[in-house]
Amino acid sequence: MASTTVVKRIFVAGHNGMVGSAIVRQLQQQDNVELVLRSRSELNLLSQADVQAFFQQEKIDQVYLAAAKVGGIIANNTYPADFIYENLMIECNIIHSAHLAGVNDLVFLGSSCIYPKLAEQPMQESALLTGTLEPTNEPYAVAKIAGIKLCESYNRQYGRNYRSVMPTNLYGENDNFHPDNSHVIPALMRRFHEAKLNNTPEVSVWGSGKPMREFLHVDDMAAASIFVANVSQETYESCTEPMLSHINVGTGVDCTIAELALTMAEVVGYQGCVTFDATKPDGAPRKLMNVDTLKRLGWSYSIELKDGLASTYKWFLAYQPDRKSVV
Repeated sequence: MASTTVVKRIFVAGHNGMVGSAIVRQLQQQDNVELVLRSRSELNLLSQADVQAFFQQEKIDQVYLAAAKVGGIIANNTYPADFIYENLMIECNIIHSAHLAGVNDLVFLGSSCIYPKLAEQPMQESALLTGTLEPTNEPYAVAKIAGIKLCESYNRQYGRNYRSVMPTNLYGENDNFHPDNSHVIPALMRRFHEAKLNNTPEVSVWGSGKPMREFLHVDDMAAASIFVANVSQETYESCTEPMLSHINVGTGVDCTIAELALTMAEVVGYQGCVTFDATKPDGAPRKLMNVDTLKRLGWSYSIELKDGLASTYKWFLAYQPDRKSVV
């Protein structure tokens, strides 16, 4: 008698975002997966009734909760109510509706901003709730912490298998390359690209270049999320605690902003001079994740920064319009 492959119906919430789309690309390569995807216009994640009806109807086996309202410092400062309300509602609706529909397996994607502003470096999972958060994105961070605690609480009360992963700074295809409201890698990539097009003799990078940051390619983040989702319960429980169950995802390797900028110039092919404006503020001197837990589970990153920047720039050239604006 021929064996039949059991097909898993997997819902990726936020499948159009940078991380969600990377998770989808990798799950699409698996034979035993049937993806269930809904755009914002098809399913309003802020509506409890809509999300509950969706879960009752679709018979989902596993969830990746990558949907979130995200933005830079200015957006977080200008719309703090939107950031805390929308993120809390998305998490509550998906996690509770999944539970009500009998979905046992879920992975929640958080952020390294959950850790205190002055957390010891590299940041360990145990640093959570040990100090004051960075004020600029505190509402967003509180919502992400609540997501971790939702997962843990449903595990403790109902025996669910809801896990949380906390990524470091991510980059890669489908990132936001907006000139005024993007993170350091897409912002630098765009600036060096436009400087190359315009033959700009010098690009000045904000700050001294001395702060150290960690960067993880989004394809590695997707791979780690899928790995954590499917690691055995025994292995997962041996590396976590019921009320300290989130897992850092990063490289465990950092570099200076100066090293990043010079590597970016090389990848883009910018031939001009790279300088650093030390009159501009630097931010925290170092932000690095301790990834020992993830290594104990059996996963490590595979995409080196220069290779990841090169593939990201290739995608940028293919999908971003050439705007010959003055840098």
